[in-house]
Amino acid sequence: MPDESSWWRSAVIYQIYVRSFADGNGDGTGDLDGVRGKLGYLADLGVDALWFTPWYPSPMADGGYDVADYRDISPMFGSLAAAEKLIDEAHGHGIRIIIDVVPNHCSTEHAWFKRALASKPGSEERQRFWFRPGRGPEEAEPPNNWQSIFGGPAWTRTTNADGTPGEWYLHLFAPEQPDFNWTNPVVAAEFEDILRFWFDRGVDGVRIDSVAVLVKEPTLADETPDSYTDRDGNHDIYRGWRRVAEEYPDKALIGEIWLPDAERFARYLRADELHVAFNFEFLCCAWDAGKLRAVVDRTLAAHKPVGAPATWVLSNHDVVRHVTRYGRADTSFDMADRRIGAPTDLELGRRRARAAALLTLALPGGAYLYQGEELGLAEVEDLPDEVRQDPIWARSEHTDRGRDGCRVPLPWSGSRQPYGFSPDGATAQPWLPQPESWGEQTVRAQEGRADSMLTLYSEILRLRHELTELGDGPMNWLPAAAGVLAFARGPEFACVVNVSGQPAELSDGEVLAASSSLVDGRLPADTAVWLRTRG
Repeated sequence: MPDESSWWRSAVIYQIYVRSFADGNGDGTGDLDGVRGKLGYLADLGVDALWFTPWYPSPMADGGYDVADYRDISPMFGSLAAAEKLIDEAHGHGIRIIIDVVPNHCSTEHAWFKRALASKPGSEERQRFWFRPGRGPEEAEPPNNWQSIFGGPAWTRTTNADGTPGEWYLHLFAPEQPDFNWTNPVVAAEFEDILRFWFDRGVDGVRIDSVAVLVKEPTLADETPDSYTDRDGNHDIYRGWRRVAEEYPDKALIGEIWLPDAERFARYLRADELHVAFNFEFLCCAWDAGKLRAVVDRTLAAHKPVGAPATWVLSNHDVVRHVTRYGRADTSFDMADRRIGAPTDLELGRRRARAAALLTLALPGGAYLYQGEELGLAEVEDLPDEVRQDPIWARSEHTDRGRDGCRVPLPWSGSRQPYGFSPDGATAQPWLPQPESWGEQTVRAQEGRADSMLTLYSEILRLRHELTELGDGPMNWLPAAAGVLAFARGPEFACVVNVSGQPAELSDGEVLAASSSLVDGRLPADTAVWLRTRG
């Protein structure tokens, strides 16, 4: 394991979607006091750091990724004092804190944008965003043909003080999320100051949202493949962020980067830019031995030239939970087609998810867990339409059911809603309804049960800390039958994953952990094992 000054190279980081983790005050919404009450659980689970999705003041048009104030805490979640207390208490448990920073856009309720709306075209306030006149008669058409990532045009027209139509503003996501103009040095200075604000309060790292879309084609011409994705100017921004991070000891910059080109992806991880980035190719990969091995090889090859550690992740707040994906005929993930409602065998999905946990936590580098995956939670696919809050649902004209199904509040105890998510006696219902079938998947129901997903995660996280071979470092593939992945981490540790549909022979060794019971010394289908091989 690496020294503490590069903790991110091996860390197991647990993602907290605050609104759905634990409700401390009984209003049906998760909050920071709720998280503080579960720090003991997280420490016992064995995670090294917590990544919080945005906890700032926000109208919640996009789950908090529409930020109204980057230097405060949403009253929905608590206060700045509560955040500082949480950071201190987490550190007392040996757990680091990572927060989300959203640099591409803010909320229409942000003070800068409200001042921009109140200002005239060409004003200093408007130059912090992308305001432009429209095209065509009476400028009634958007400035270009760019489309929002959430669906529909990427431009919204303003209304002047006298009620007449005004300029248009750019938003690559929802209309409530105007894009910053990163050619303006005022924007760059503001975000570097935001980083210092949180580093001064003890935050150990930042996860950077939508890393590759900050810089736009300067003329805003009609869309081409690189109009606003992975433009070279992004790298200057993150070099500035790295210089800020290095003013403080042991701070990490973690990028959310969706790019198909591995070489372009790795450029963001050069020694003077970000420390690590999420590995979405692994997350999207089907449960197939050949495809998984190819992804691992490509990942390690892309990271090696820049000396950055790889990361491994199976689920997050934007994707269909992997228990559900792995129970389908097509086990891959595509953001453009979530296949909600596709036939799913959840028993098979959980069996594969257990094996995937051993695979993920044995690979070299860091790992990211999404809250509830340690409980084996599946996607909630039958949410009533009237409770859905993801802007994708509305922007797609109700053709894409969006991401609410992976954001349902966690079950902690009890046999019915709210399953301990809210304190005893709370009358408010959770902000999204929980399934009636979750009684057997609560933390309380799984604690101490030998065959539970929670017990498996606790066991392998404990071993990951104990085994010096795991975390960052080398690996090498071992000979294996078709449909089987086998690799060594050092001379005495091996991970073997049977992705085939048939039992597989298992080489000699002491079993340290197994996702399912072995049968006559053989490795059943969709099962993984950690072995002490004794060289």
